[in-house]
Amino acid sequence: MYRDKYFFLLPGLVVLIAIIIFPLLFTIRVSFSSWDVFQPGLDYIGGRNFARVFEDTRFWESLLRLSVLSVSSVLLQYVIGFALALAVWREIRFRRFFRVLFLVPMMTTPVVMSVIWRTIFHESLGPANDILQAIGLGTVPWLSTGTAAFISVLIVEVWQWTPFMFLLLLAGLVSLPREPYLAAAIDGAGPIRTFLQVTFPLMAPITIGAIIIRLIEASKIMETVYVMTSGGPGTATETSSYYIYIRGLRDFQIGYSAALSLTYLVIMIVSLTIIAKVLARMLLPREG
Repeated sequence: MYRDKYFFLLPGLVVLIAIIIFPLLFTIRVSFSSWDVFQPGLDYIGGRNFARVFEDTRFWESLLRLSVLSVSSVLLQYVIGFALALAVWREIRFRRFFRVLFLVPMMTTPVVMSVIWRTIFHESLGPANDILQAIGLGTVPWLSTGTAAFISVLIVEVWQWTPFMFLLLLAGLVSLPREPYLAAAIDGAGPIRTFLQVTFPLMAPITIGAIIIRLIEASKIMETVYVMTSGGPGTATETSSYYIYIRGLRDFQIGYSAALSLTYLVIMIVSLTIIAKVLARMLLPREG
């Protein structure tokens, strides 16, 4: 009877092995092979692929670009999402309507949303430049210059995933206890002081969780870059995920792309762990 509980865990364990552990172990094995378009197979070549990774400046540039894009987009999502959550948290008219409206971008498939935004940013036919011309600001080469293309991808990321941040933060606000707010009202605290001394500290655990979740997802950005810019112009919007895709599924350098993937995975795990600890030290109250 005591051992029967392990049989209930078996299906979940099989799924875990099938979709996570086996692919990870196979990727590790492939990363030590010379598998490419000319040498298909798992011929062992030691750490040559990893040595090549550390010499690949294009990969490290794409990783830096991804870091800037993911951190800046998540920070914007947090600020805008928190503002929207605070706006509908209070009793306002049409509150339920606005809650649903703010979630619409997140409900759209990323590829579809990217196609729509690529059309909006079209230099001659897109409405973005039409609006800028109408107010006398001229046109912007949204997708044909490096800085503008990077900003375009950033705008789409913020538009698409701010609703997710809004949803997490709104759930946190709804779950906050009422007693601290009653005490703040008795002390005569205004809205700004109440937010800084009550709401924000109470929301610290939710804030950390929301930011880490979004950083994990933002670090895997692929669809937006693929559809809108294909990493261009040049490599101005090329992220690590897209570069690994190019090496693995375009150039068919399977062994090398596996080494890139594992290096990227380790860097992300270490970076996100450090960020989580820094956020916890900054936002969570210290014991004693």
